[in-house]
Amino acid sequence: MKIQVLKSKIHKVKVTEADLYYTGSITIDEDLMNAANLIENEMVQVLNLNNGERIETYVIRGQRGSGTLCLNGPAARKFSVGDIVIVISYASMDFEDAKNYKPSIIFPDENNKI
Repeated sequence: MKIQVLKSKIHKVKVTEADLYYTGSITIDEDLMNAANLIENEMVQVLNLNNGERIETYVIRGQRGSGTLCLNGPAARKFSVGDIVIVISYASMDFEDAKNYKPSIIFPDENNKI
């Protein structure tokens, strides 16, 4: 049996941009992506601590070291610059393997740095 488990989490990161007219997705600083074990085009959930919104989208690699976290497309209507969010990805794995799996969880500072 396979189950979905937490794979990656960026906990309490600040939205730096919201680009309504971009095609869609979330742009994340490559340093944050690497630390959280996320890859480009991976599906993520984004949870907004300021207003309770929760969306699914995919990751676009942002400039390394920039601290960028930009909600693109329609998500820009649900997230504002300065909002604090949690970015989560999941993995499907065998039930027994999942018992020993350790997700990558990071806690960036107020400037979105590790």
